[in-house]
Amino acid sequence: MSDKIEIIVQHFHGCPNGPKLIENVKTAVKQFGDDIVYSEQIIDTPELAEKYKFRGSPTLLINGEDFEGREIPDEISLSCRFYPGGLPDVEKIKLKIKEILKEQGKK
Repeated sequence: MSDKIEIIVQHFHGCPNGPKLIENVKTAVKQFGDDIVYSEQIIDTPELAEKYKFRGSPTLLINGEDFEGREIPDEISLSCRFYPGGLPDVEKIKLKIKEILKEQGKK
């Protein structure tokens, strides 16, 4: 098992919150260097949405877990995601990464 943190932003083009969440994540991960493996996953077909159990665009997964702990929906669809408390900001993302690194005994 890798001790790197895997961060994936799942999204599709056209959802207004996608670019902002991507920007927040990229800003947050800069200070962590080699501890992070970052990628983006375009989910733009119903088949991909089903395959990846899509929670809506954009979704932030850290080590395969939804950032907000949102469960996989009963009905998988290509939809924009609503964040009741607002998009995860840079500081919240950094805090989550620091918690994971601490659990791994790294920082």
